[in-house]
Amino acid sequence: MARRHDPERRRRIIDAAIRVVGRSGIAGLSHRSVAAEADVPLGSTTYHFKTLDELMVAALRQANEGFAAVLAARGGPEDPRTDLAAELAALMGAWLAGDRTGVELEYELYLAALRRPALRPVAAEWCDAVVEQLSGRTDPVTARALVALMDGILLQALLTGTPYDEAYARDVLGRVIPAG
Repeated sequence: MARRHDPERRRRIIDAAIRVVGRSGIAGLSHRSVAAEADVPLGSTTYHFKTLDELMVAALRQANEGFAAVLAARGGPEDPRTDLAAELAALMGAWLAGDRTGVELEYELYLAALRRPALRPVAAEWCDAVVEQLSGRTDPVTARALVALMDGILLQALLTGTPYDEAYARDVLGRVIPAG
């Protein structure tokens, strides 16, 4: 019997892994659970991803695209005419206004890097990409501080379940950004 060519299978497996983590957390992720979610044979998941770490790396990379898409769609952080603190606060609000499950998933995968060294470079890629974009408006040290502050604000909103307070975010981000 000839093998059926399925060019989208790898992407479907990654999407399934993201859904499994979104529903059951990292602890619920296994090749078997992902294969069942993607409706593919178990061998397909292990063919494309030899280890769960490889699968989580792919899932985190794809999840990182969500924030990057919101950032790219807004385009404001690069524009020197915009209020950077207000733009970043609005950006976080737009990201949280969507499907919070997706944001929670991104942070769950991001924080999994604490225990899974294979994920650390991908988590660092996200931070570095945002720092690079912000460095066009401020110095690299301030850009890193802004990324850390945004992470903290977002995590607090997610962990406490409180509504996102854009005015608060704008105020504290503005305190980090040098005047002028």
